[in-house]
Amino acid sequence: MVRLYLGLSGVLTSLTSEKITLDKNLKISYNMSSISMKGFNMIQIVPPTECPSCGALLEWSNDLLYCRNLECSSQSSKKIEHFAKTLKIKGLGPASIQKLGLSDVSEIYSLTKLMIEEALESEKIAEKLFFEIRNSVHASLNLLLPALGIPLVGKTATAKLSSVCKNIHDVNYESCKAAGLGPKVTESLINWIENEYPFCELPHTFVFDQPTMQTSIQGVICISGRLKSFKTKAEATDALKERGYIVKSSMTMDVTHLINESGIESAKTQKARDSGIIIVTNIQDLIGETHGIA
Repeated sequence: MVRLYLGLSGVLTSLTSEKITLDKNLKISYNMSSISMKGFNMIQIVPPTECPSCGALLEWSNDLLYCRNLECSSQSSKKIEHFAKTLKIKGLGPASIQKLGLSDVSEIYSLTKLMIEEALESEKIAEKLFFEIRNSVHASLNLLLPALGIPLVGKTATAKLSSVCKNIHDVNYESCKAAGLGPKVTESLINWIENEYPFCELPHTFVFDQPTMQTSIQGVICISGRLKSFKTKAEATDALKERGYIVKSSMTMDVTHLINESGIESAKTQKARDSGIIIVTNIQDLIGETHGIA
């Protein structure tokens, strides 16, 4: 049996463990295994014509089947999951979304603490989730735009736009071209702004974080071992880059600082000592801010 899964963008994909290829000739190729037979077999199937979730007619696009119904419940749930994950709203997973009866991203911000408590049957969980939701209101467009599930518009495209735009109203064909976005990404984004943004009921400001401009490179950084001042190396890297540092994954010739907060004498640390490279035991000494792990 071929089981189909409706994803964020409305595309139907397989949930089976076999390797599957489905084309417009209505053929499906997959690896069949049993006690008596192993190998590849071709079988003829009839692909679905209606969405298994909402019943809307499906359409082909680039050899994939799509449900274009914007009110499809399966798509709505996936969009809310994606939104919460991207904005790091802890506690708003698939189970919570179902219990809260959410069908649209904007409904997240209509929730009261009492509504959450009644749905999740926990005062403590309700307090935490309500705080997470309130806190996410302050997310800039740099995080918000990739969270909206606009086809082809992710973090990379958003970062490029933030270098030439101040807010959502600055986004147009000219600014997209200036930011280096391709035609398909541009068309998808402009289509969303023209057709969906006017009806968007989110409480966010839709303003980009402007990148910090540095007059010169402050140094070249390499990080060794686990960090104490940041939860992840990715967060530390972003903070360092904002302050004019270049971050590399290995000890190249141009490295000026090695960060070693763990105190473990690694091969990188030994190489830094031998080469006279500055060893930093606390990133805060470079960036001047506290990002400690609670």
